[in-house]
Amino acid sequence: MDYLVSPSVLNNDTITVPGDKSITHRALILASIADGESEINGYLNSDDCLSTLRALKKLGVRIEKINSTKIIVNGVGLDGLTSPEMDLDLGNSGTSMRLLAGLLSGQSFDTTLVGDNSLSSRPMKRIIYPLSLMGANIQSDRGFPPLTIKAVKQLEPINYEIPIASAQVKSAILFSTLYTKGHSVIKENKITRDHTEKMFSLMGISMMNKDGSITIKGKQTPKASSIDIPADLSSASFFIVAALISKNSELLITDVGINPTRCGILSILREMGANIKVDNKRFMSGELIADISVRSSKLKGIDISPEYVPLSIDEFPILFIAAAMADGVTKFSGIHELRVKESDRITSMVTGLKSLGIQVDEQKSGAIIKGGNISGGIVNSNGDHRIAMAFAIAGSRAKEIIRIIDTDVVNTSFPDFLKILKNSGIDIIEKPSDYE
Repeated sequence: MDYLVSPSVLNNDTITVPGDKSITHRALILASIADGESEINGYLNSDDCLSTLRALKKLGVRIEKINSTKIIVNGVGLDGLTSPEMDLDLGNSGTSMRLLAGLLSGQSFDTTLVGDNSLSSRPMKRIIYPLSLMGANIQSDRGFPPLTIKAVKQLEPINYEIPIASAQVKSAILFSTLYTKGHSVIKENKITRDHTEKMFSLMGISMMNKDGSITIKGKQTPKASSIDIPADLSSASFFIVAALISKNSELLITDVGINPTRCGILSILREMGANIKVDNKRFMSGELIADISVRSSKLKGIDISPEYVPLSIDEFPILFIAAAMADGVTKFSGIHELRVKESDRITSMVTGLKSLGIQVDEQKSGAIIKGGNISGGIVNSNGDHRIAMAFAIAGSRAKEIIRIIDTDVVNTSFPDFLKILKNSGIDIIEKPSDYE
């Protein structure tokens, strides 16, 4: 399917976006190896999270869907997973593959993890290496999926300094430490999202986190819990930017997770002149949440500090749109990790913006964008959900209609995106890809 987006104005409105994708993955996995029944509210019913859920079912976990956002997970305990009868197909979900690789590296049975063409091109050496140091036996296609994880008797604790800023690598190691005897130490050079650590704490797994170094003891079984998942800031970010670049718009987004390790986009947009307020702060299942109010703002170009990169890694596609609508030049640097996402997000965004009349200079690890007027045209999402949604927001301020090719992928993270955007006043329709 394709999106056709016409110039339009965002309504003054109050909205809620779906549950956090990162937290949903972690809640599903930990609840599955807990002792007893866990209730998950705010579950994100997206393709990526379904990949994790279906894999866990094939590993012997009974999961009951109460409604689209509430599920019951009957945990099997730390050593209760069973050998799957077939390969675990994780679709497009890199998070599923990396986190489950950590979980499965200490099991007494073999498992093979596979994915679609996009996932099969994403690097896995970053998890294979540390897990192998712990005694895991993981076979791959030269460091890429599929991954075959062989049975082992026991993993060994590790003292490891993660060479890249990656919450997925950290989380894969943390899950694997549960299958060791003794203490492991994991060190980070840069802060990354800490949803795994918070979920571990919520479910009774003790660890010490000091000065970027996590110490954790193995053989801890999670305790079944009631888990409430906040709205996803990454999903909210599309609507935040939509309101900022719209004319005379005010938008309130409720119950959004504002974990400090995820809030880089709010800091960046404020430096660009955005009128954003965060109110009613409170905690939900260990995660800080708030209501975010946004008003239309005149944005200015800035040099974005590399320190924000790990705190906003998923939000750079929509930040490219904010930069395209800002006065002056915005410089992005240190974002090379975007080249190994669902698409090469730097090239995807640069190519799309250029096709819409924006001046962009692509760099090895970033881009320089000169703000201007977005024209109409055709943009290819390159099979990347965040690229598709970013250009849908751009279409609301374009001079003419923008057509975005291959938008089915939006379902990997935000199935209700089209519905919420329409209800907010944006003129967007969905058409078959062969529509002329």
